[in-house]
Amino acid sequence: MDNQPIRILVVEDDDDINGLLCGILRRSGYSPESAYSGTEALLRLERQEWHMVLLDLMLPGLAGEEVLARIRQSGDMPVLILSAKDERQTKIDLLRTGADDYITKPFDIEEVSARIDSHLRRYSRMSPSRAEGTLKHKNAILDREARTLTACGTPLVLTAREYEIIALLMSSPKKLFTKANLFESVWGEPFIGGEENAINVHISNLRSKLAKADPGEEYIETIWGMGYRLKT
Repeated sequence: MDNQPIRILVVEDDDDINGLLCGILRRSGYSPESAYSGTEALLRLERQEWHMVLLDLMLPGLAGEEVLARIRQSGDMPVLILSAKDERQTKIDLLRTGADDYITKPFDIEEVSARIDSHLRRYSRMSPSRAEGTLKHKNAILDREARTLTACGTPLVLTAREYEIIALLMSSPKKLFTKANLFESVWGEPFIGGEENAINVHISNLRSKLAKADPGEEYIETIWGMGYRLKT
């Protein structure tokens, strides 16, 4: 996965279980972070790219079922449910609505670790653009190792900010990014509101450069009052 740390979000409101899972993941060489409620999980999912989510169901703020539904609106990373709910129909419903696996508490640590490894291997094989360091959308190809973007074979000269914005959009092609998402991800600073003009300028420049190289296509879509995403 591009030699980058494999980031796993652990969504579990029990401190002990959350800590146990994060410890397992760190020992396996992964980079875990914790969320203790459904609403906190959604905030973290909006702000960063994740390779996997471990998700409890009985969460404060927003139930795990709703978190799963929101993830599947824009993300394709593996989601593993870890829950004390062991009803057969609950498992079937969640697997049908987007969960990749369902592990019942109390769980065996070695089994959880093996399932995590298995799903990540499968996800890596199914995502060649991530594994090879390239992202493709329409006639544009972004090489993340070389940090270059071409459209219809034409190399585009980008600023560092422009590159980071298009890389973020292309890494999650179905996701709608708010201006706050973009600013905090690309600039790495809290979004206060006065930075909107800088974002608008960079988006406008990106559109112009892409349009010049590929006049017949539109790449970035504005969702008025909400944000930006790749245009399908």
